[in-house]
Amino acid sequence: MQREITAAGPLLRRDGTLAERGWARRPLLEYRRSAVRAGALRIKEWDYYLILNDRFALALTIADNGYLGLDSISFLDFGTGFQRTRSPMRPVTLGRTGLPQSSVFGDAGSGGRRYAILFENRGERRILTAHMDGFDGHEPLDAHVVLTDEPAESMVIATPFPNAQKAFYYNRKIVGMRAEGTVELGSRIYRFDPANSFATLDWGRGVWTYKNTWYWSGASGLADGVPFGFNLGYGFGDTTAATENVLFYGGRANKLEDVTFCIPQKNGKDEFMSTWNFTSSDDRFEAAFVPMLDRAAHTNLGVLESDQHQVFGRFTGRAVLDDGKEISLHNLIGFAEKVRNKW
Repeated sequence: MQREITAAGPLLRRDGTLAERGWARRPLLEYRRSAVRAGALRIKEWDYYLILNDRFALALTIADNGYLGLDSISFLDFGTGFQRTRSPMRPVTLGRTGLPQSSVFGDAGSGGRRYAILFENRGERRILTAHMDGFDGHEPLDAHVVLTDEPAESMVIATPFPNAQKAFYYNRKIVGMRAEGTVELGSRIYRFDPANSFATLDWGRGVWTYKNTWYWSGASGLADGVPFGFNLGYGFGDTTAATENVLFYGGRANKLEDVTFCIPQKNGKDEFMSTWNFTSSDDRFEAAFVPMLDRAAHTNLGVLESDQHQVFGRFTGRAVLDDGKEISLHNLIGFAEKVRNKW
C-alpha cells in the first residue's frame, strides 16, 4: 500500500502525533516546531545538499539535533580517489540554529571559527556557498553553487515510529536540480556544468527514537536526454502507509513499493566496496551498484554513536515508470549508504 497525501493541512495534531501518514508529491503538510510535543533535546532538523557529476561531488550539511549542532563540508574527486570531510560541531543548540520550517522558502546559515555555510532560497534558484580554512591541510575550500530547474514533483513522506506515538520524521527529497558553480580547493578549481551536474536536497524535520539504522540511495542524470533520477530508502520508522521509493522522469514522480539493498558480506561484515544489488518487490527496479569511494565516518561518544558509510558509484540496471515505460540505467552516477545511529 502506498497512501498518497493530496490535501494541505498541519503535519501534527495538538497532541503532537502525526495528522496523516503517507507520501506526497509536494510538501502539503505544514511543519511547525512549536507544535512538536517533545523536549528540545529530541528534535532533529537538517538541510543536506549533494551536488555531483561523473567526476566529483560536494556535500553540505547544516543540522541541529538538539543536544548537538553539526555543520559539514565534504568533497570527493572520483578520478583521483581524493575525499575529505570536515564536520565542526556546536554543543547544545536546542533549535537555535534557526533552520526554516519549510522546504519551499527560507534561508539557512551556520558558521564558526574559520568556516561558514549558507543556503539561500530565492524561489527559482537556490544559492549554496561555503568556506572553510584548512579544509585539506593548509588549503582552504570555497564553494559557490547555484541550483535551478527544480522538478515539479518531489518525494515527501510523513513517517511515524512504532511504540513512540510522538516520534515522527517529515522528509522531502528534491532530486535532479541542475547545478552550476565552482569549488576552489587551494589552487585547484572544479566546475559544475548544469549540462551534466545535478543536486539533491534532503530536508528533514522530526523527533527520532534513540537507536536507528537507515539505508538511503539516490542518483540523477539523463535518460535519452530526459532528466531521470531516483530516491530509495528504508530501515527506520513505520513505512506500512508508504515508502520513500520514487523514480523521477521529466520532473514527475513514479511511486515504487519496497526496495531492498543487498550489500555483500564477508565473515558477517558488510563489504561496502564490493558490488551491491538493488531489487524491488514490484519488479520495477533492479540494479547493480559498483562502488568507487566510501565516505566513511565513525564517531563513538558512548551514549552517542554514529557509524556512516556513504558509498559513491555507478548503477546499471532497469527501472519501470508508472505507465510501463522501461528506463535502462548504464553507469548512472549516484550513491548508496548505510547509517547506524544512537542519538
